Amino acid sequence: MNELVLALGWLGIYSPVALGACGSAIGCAIAGQAAIGAMVETEGGYGRFVGMSALPSTMVIYGIVIMFSLNRAVTPENAGALFGIGFMAGIAFFVTGVWQGRACASAVNAAKEKPEIFGLSLAPAAIIEGFAVFAFVFALVISGGIQ
Repeated sequence: MNELVLALGWLGIYSPVALGACGSAIGCAIAGQAAIGAMVETEGGYGRFVGMSALPSTMVIYGIVIMFSLNRAVTPENAGALFGIGFMAGIAFFVTGVWQGRACASAVNAAKEKPEIFGLSLAPAAIIEGFAVFAFVFALVISGGIQ
């Protein structure tokens, strides 16, 4: 039983990176596909489409920082906290990465049709980023109290 508890602790340490990377990859792929389609249909402004498609990549960066804040010797006493914080932060980064990619894809599609709304079309993606930042900050704060 102790081995399972310790394994969950280690899983919690790595979860923010793994799930954040998966969310970033899926989100960037969704937005990137929209960006490629927009580049085929427009005569310029390709950089902003590529930039929008890279926005979900921040989720893996948050995951790396949380992993470093959780990285410590895993004991039966702290394994539950490591798992709970790391896994739930990872889930938050995964979900926000995917949905931010969808929001960026919508922004790309809107901006290709109406370039003057480019900045405004990024607002939903920025709001989703805010939710990821909340999870990031809360995980950092809570991880400071783990033995």
